Amino acid sequence: MKQIIEYRQAGIRLKVLDSLVKVFSDEEPVCAGEFREIQALRGECVSFQVAYTCSDFEREDSGLSHFGFARVRVLSPIEACVHVRGVCNVPCQYPVHAGVDENYLRKAPGLYPDRLEELREDTIIFQAGQWKSLWIDVEVPEEAQAGDYPVTIVFEHPEGGKRIGSVETEVTILPALLPVQRFPRTEWFHADCLADYYEVPVFSEEHWRILENFIGAAAKRGINMILTPQFTPPLDTAVGKERTTVQLVDVERTESGYSFGFSKLVRWVEMCKRQGIVYFEMSHLFSQWGAVAAPKVIGKKDGRMEELFGWNTPAVGGEYTVFLHAYLPRLRRVLRELGIEQNTYFHISDEPNAKQIDSYRAARESVAEELDGCRFLEALSDYEFYRLGLVDRPVCATNHVKPFLQGGAQRLWTYYCTGQAADVSNCFIAMPSDRTRIYGVQLFKFGIEGCLHWGYNFYNSVESLYGIDPFRVTDSGGAFPSGDAFLVYPGKGGKPEESIRMMVLDEAMGDLRALLRLSELVGRKRVLEMVEEGLDVPLDFDAFPAYPRAADYLLRLRRRVNRAICEAEAGA
Repeated sequence: MKQIIEYRQAGIRLKVLDSLVKVFSDEEPVCAGEFREIQALRGECVSFQVAYTCSDFEREDSGLSHFGFARVRVLSPIEACVHVRGVCNVPCQYPVHAGVDENYLRKAPGLYPDRLEELREDTIIFQAGQWKSLWIDVEVPEEAQAGDYPVTIVFEHPEGGKRIGSVETEVTILPALLPVQRFPRTEWFHADCLADYYEVPVFSEEHWRILENFIGAAAKRGINMILTPQFTPPLDTAVGKERTTVQLVDVERTESGYSFGFSKLVRWVEMCKRQGIVYFEMSHLFSQWGAVAAPKVIGKKDGRMEELFGWNTPAVGGEYTVFLHAYLPRLRRVLRELGIEQNTYFHISDEPNAKQIDSYRAARESVAEELDGCRFLEALSDYEFYRLGLVDRPVCATNHVKPFLQGGAQRLWTYYCTGQAADVSNCFIAMPSDRTRIYGVQLFKFGIEGCLHWGYNFYNSVESLYGIDPFRVTDSGGAFPSGDAFLVYPGKGGKPEESIRMMVLDEAMGDLRALLRLSELVGRKRVLEMVEEGLDVPLDFDAFPAYPRAADYLLRLRRRVNRAICEAEAGA
């Protein structure tokens, strides 16, 4: 078929774009390279966009209704698989740190495209002189029939259905199946933020319903590990302050010791498994940045609920150590009964630095016997922790990963957050989407075991001093570049609204899955050769300046990988 990827008539303009373009209201969007038909493996979600604008919606020959309204329709043999949403601009008061590299779309505060919103009655509005875009997903079922399928996006008058304009592209469904994601990926889930934002009691039935909505949305987009609040996670909390209590384990202090109730934890695990979560990470057993204190633990004592442990409790050597020695064996028994002990990871303290090695070691040793044989996971950047054997699976910041790679670190994970703003991949709103998506190829090349990001839905200010409205504040109260703290917005009815970044990271995971599948078929060496093809310098974690047209590189690479998978499977 002949694609119609651009339409111009009577002041109306429509353009088909790939998923790696961000459409700003005041700038005509351009693809990184020549737009081609969309390819998808069976079981994959692929996305593209249609940008639209008009010069004057009051022109009679434009076909638009009064005020520029138009209805959007999809015409395709696979239209049941096609989902259309609007791309909404969000405020970015703090888009980027000062002094970073130039590989950002913009650096000035303003409105940036990010949030994806369901269309109301399939209707959009043209605004004269402004570009907007539709985000279009094609969710290909595993049982889909291979073939070429035209997809036409039609804009009509909302009354009477007179066609205003249309564009047409083609989706090619390939015969190969994209494998299920086995690579562990966690985006830290903040259960307290959902209770706070929606103003519902913690672990009320309404809270459980909202939790399941957000966990299900995460699992759908390749997040297969969930941060589990056995106790309120001691993360991003100012010293001496506290976050809303979200504690799945019931605790009672008795004359003879401690007793525990695990009914909420069991419900949590069953809910997560129902939604497709495979891996669980227990919330940190000690305070962030050095393990100097206990997390907040609420329990019953003398018939009353009170804080048993917290900022004033030393991490090691006192009653909290006694508590952990009683608690952890009981927890492990429950995890075994639930069938998830081998898929569960434990944390000691988040992001310890070199000056905190001694306190971290003491905390780790205090639970070594009770957690013998368990998997440990820790976000850190100092290689010394790994060299000393204090961390089994280091989760290294991407801008500090080279010593770990050079030292031959095994079971290496990576993460990024606010500090990874120069040269490396991240998911800030102001970054080009290719800079976000390249992460999947990097993870493959360096044989990374898993990845972590701290913000799936963190709707607090820095250090959790107060809650924020993420529709108005995207930078944690001016502390972190916009988008660092969350990938989804809290939509109406307790359902999340996805972002462009959420979808692009899902594409990154799709790239990784495809690369891993091809390496099973033709060998890792051959796939690495394909990854390096066309690059001026070898791909690295900080290689963005080496190929400014990274979007085109990614799209071309994925096409070659798809084709190679199909050929290898056909010849097997």
